[in-house]
Amino acid sequence: MRALFDRRTLKSDVSSGLVLGLEAVPDGLAAGLLAGVNPLAGLYAYLFGMVGAAFATGSMFMAVQATGAMSLIVADSGLETLPDPDRALSTLALMTGVVMVIAGLLNGGRLLRFVPTAVMTGFITAVGVNIILGQLANFTGYAAEGANRVTRTFDLLLHIWRIDLPTTIVGLVTVGLIVVLQRTRLRALGLVVAIVLGSALAAALDAWSGASVAVLDDLVDVPGGLPAPVAPSFDDVLFLLVPAVSLAFVGLVQGAAVAAAYPNPDGRPVPPSRNFFGQGAGNLVAGVFQGMPVGGSMSGTGLIVAGGAKTRLALFVAGTVMALTLMLFSGLVGYVAMPALAALLIVVGFGAIKPARVNSVARSGIFPLTIMAVTFVLTLLIPLQFAVLVGVALGIVLFVADQSNSVRVRQLDLVDDGRIRELDPVDHIGANQVVALQPYGSLFFASAPRFESQLPTVDERTVRSAVVLRLRGIDQLGFSSIEVLKRYGRDLEARGSRLVLVVSNDRVMEQLELTGLTAELGDGGIVRGTEWIGAGVRMAVHEARTWVHEDPERH
Repeated sequence: MRALFDRRTLKSDVSSGLVLGLEAVPDGLAAGLLAGVNPLAGLYAYLFGMVGAAFATGSMFMAVQATGAMSLIVADSGLETLPDPDRALSTLALMTGVVMVIAGLLNGGRLLRFVPTAVMTGFITAVGVNIILGQLANFTGYAAEGANRVTRTFDLLLHIWRIDLPTTIVGLVTVGLIVVLQRTRLRALGLVVAIVLGSALAAALDAWSGASVAVLDDLVDVPGGLPAPVAPSFDDVLFLLVPAVSLAFVGLVQGAAVAAAYPNPDGRPVPPSRNFFGQGAGNLVAGVFQGMPVGGSMSGTGLIVAGGAKTRLALFVAGTVMALTLMLFSGLVGYVAMPALAALLIVVGFGAIKPARVNSVARSGIFPLTIMAVTFVLTLLIPLQFAVLVGVALGIVLFVADQSNSVRVRQLDLVDDGRIRELDPVDHIGANQVVALQPYGSLFFASAPRFESQLPTVDERTVRSAVVLRLRGIDQLGFSSIEVLKRYGRDLEARGSRLVLVVSNDRVMEQLELTGLTAELGDGGIVRGTEWIGAGVRMAVHEARTWVHEDPERH
């Protein structure tokens, strides 16, 4: 309870929560608009998702809200094809919450290491572009036609004379107000003021010229209270499974970024799985109360931190402000102009595009650049729930490729004074030689070909020699790498030579025994390493030299 309320920090928490609560009203409506659903679902998501998660996240200041990327995935999920889209949306939020909770309980934070910067940069950049392109209809008043946002944008450019001038004026003025007011003392509240002024301009144009600029009331009836709980639609579960997994993954990645950017005041690291569980709880609450899926929000978290929040109370204050707005000022909310909300989203979209980050990835090599470009194009052209999964697959491929290419084999030169020097390995094994080798990197299945290619060649020049392979630092071997060792050992044996392994890890030793390699190498083929670094390899080299110089006729 101490982390939730402290009288000494009450003023800071209330003031920062008030700012977040006021800013979240237009922001939540914009999220619903971006998702192509009832805009109130975005508002409910901000309210109930944020409050529900505040009890469970490990990061004290994490604001769990509907994010731009998650809204676009919802927009591409095909909810409009279902019998009851509103109930399906709530079901989607519940399913996303279940996936997140399971990820938290199973310590799913380990999965984040498979998502390289190139994939996330391409994805987030495309999300920013998608946000901008997806709001051009509301911004201009022209409903363009096309299979996706890119083709609809081309249709708009080809029919630019068909835009609605009053609607476009409201959008442009609101964009200008947002940019200007955010740089004043109003800061985040400048968003609220800009939306109010943009909506007032829409009303003035309507009264002055009879222009009909769309407002929220034209789309939905804004109720004067909080939503009632709803039951999930079990018939839609299979249809919503892929979007739910994609939403959960994006939300978890964004939440991890929030936790890293805004650590707790005590400085203790928060396990990612704890935040996974908390975001899942937020989705469960949001889904019950007719909200859309939510995840960790960088902008919302940054807002309360910049406002001076000291405890979690700021999040509950923000939720209270939103609830009071719905109960007391629902009539005014209905007058919010749609091009004003579109303007807010367009500004958010431009903010998501980080040229410096894109340039950094582009300069890091052709492979990361290609991965980023492919992710960017796919995210623009195909539904986002599939683009996310493709991005994850690309990340795994990139991880495997990087790990397989990082394997290096070095030769060890054991000096008499106790030192060990590393050299490039010899090209081939000659006669009466003892060559000690040390592989570095992961010897899993994909790295086996590169590992084998770096071993010295065994040919007709190889006569009664020994290769000592030190496996210190190797936690496990892939089956393909064990097969490489078997082939290498057989090649040496065919030339009257032998392979000796120095093994320190019990798991590796068990693998060698189960695959029969220990039996193939025979007596003296395995030397166990000890806690003394270098002792095992010195013992193996000493025994190998003794064997090499023995008279084979005596055996």
